Amino acid sequence: MNAIAERLAPSVTELIRADHTKVLAAFHRYKLVSSPARKAALVKTVCLSLELHAQAEEEIFYPALRGAHPALVDKSIPEHQEMRSLIQTLRAMSPAHEEYDRTFMELMRVVIHHVADEETSLLPDAERQLGAELGPLGARFLKRKLELMAPHAGEMARNSALAMPAAPLLVAAGALLAGAWLFRRRPL
Repeated sequence: MNAIAERLAPSVTELIRADHTKVLAAFHRYKLVSSPARKAALVKTVCLSLELHAQAEEEIFYPALRGAHPALVDKSIPEHQEMRSLIQTLRAMSPAHEEYDRTFMELMRVVIHHVADEETSLLPDAERQLGAELGPLGARFLKRKLELMAPHAGEMARNSALAMPAAPLLVAAGALLAGAWLFRRRPL
């Protein structure tokens, strides 16, 4: 990998924390009273984000940390497997199914527990143990996540749009129309 890109890339721990923040924010957008279509889009967005994050962690971050903290890494793998199992269950279910909300709430619980473990133990230990390796690992982690995301770009965009609340979309559309109207009325 390019040495400049490695120096400019965020550290792997910063990227992992950013992924955690994104998923936790998505969890807060899930409402029991939302339409089945909005729930499904949000759940698909969260599930794909979790899968891509977990795969990149397992391929890039965990092997680098295994030498320093094998027990912490070994604890994280089964948590990823539990998460994947819940994701498969959700994908096989209709958002109108009576267990859909409960299953998504269980996924939230598993992920929040995993994030707490990583952010209070694993990531600080990685920062102490890996030091100068964090930047190059961040570049590799980011590159791998982009590779994993590429085949899902259309799906991700569609689900993000469907998961958005209608009010901000209407405000944005109104602002765009108002701007276009003002621009057309502007004297040249």
